[in-house]
Amino acid sequence: MRVLVTGADGFVGQHICAHLREHGQEVIEGVGPAAESVNTRLKLDVTDAASVFAAFRASQPDAVINLAGYSSVAKADTEPDRAWRINALGSVNVLTAARDLAPKARILLVGSGETYGLLPPKIRADEKMPLQPRGVYASSKAAAELAGLQFWRGAGLQVVLARPFNHLGRGQRHSYVVPSFAIQIHAIRRGMVEPTIRVGNLEAIRDFLHVEDTVAAYRLLLTRGEPGAAYNVCSGIGRSIRSLLDEMLNIAGVRARVEVDPVRFRPGEIPELVGNNELLKQLGWSVQNSVAQGLREVMEEHHSSAAP
Repeated sequence: MRVLVTGADGFVGQHICAHLREHGQEVIEGVGPAAESVNTRLKLDVTDAASVFAAFRASQPDAVINLAGYSSVAKADTEPDRAWRINALGSVNVLTAARDLAPKARILLVGSGETYGLLPPKIRADEKMPLQPRGVYASSKAAAELAGLQFWRGAGLQVVLARPFNHLGRGQRHSYVVPSFAIQIHAIRRGMVEPTIRVGNLEAIRDFLHVEDTVAAYRLLLTRGEPGAAYNVCSGIGRSIRSLLDEMLNIAGVRARVEVDPVRFRPGEIPELVGNNELLKQLGWSVQNSVAQGLREVMEEHHSSAAP
């Protein structure tokens, strides 16, 4: 199977490309305009329809994983036009190119568990629940899903929807919570800064999954997911951000004060977001890698990082 992956130069994109190749798939990496170009890579700007069409003509894919997206929940509210163009219009451009140039291709649209919005405490989000997105990021992802369903119903495209929750592992940008903690902890450990960790809301509860389990789910959904259906990609277990920080400090053997930084708080942040993964498990998927393992990998990756 020849798979075109958009957003291949991103955190999850790099992992899914390696994972697909390990399982015998031919992968064409669609990367952003600023990324380095090599033989297996195509420059692809999802906000530019001509660029997307050119990538489809060059790759002639049997399947597509659309990972190109504006991924920062916090920054999306400050750059709404860019978030909507990339997440919503970008998805429409990918779907249109598939309709016109690769109508038999399997398409995995990667959305977000954030689209469920605010749920009652202790309730796990499942795919039958209505989407109630809060904020620009979640709303633009929900719009992309609606576009995918329209192309499935109206054009007969084999569109499968993935709703990932939080994931962690090597290669994630420093602005995300786990690598941000890792960099600060290692700076303290080396005596480069005072023993103080700057944090946002440590009481928020999220559903974390190792990135390798995330990409395994994507490969499974690409081949076995039901077109027109949505699948949560999650562990089904809620963990507070505080518990992650405590575990990382324990791994490093570091003691530190915790200082709340108002800049790191997100307005309207959902206090608890945990998913139900039963539909995904029915396809044969299961968790293979622990969150603790992922935290150790991130700590190892940032062992030599400079102080923030």
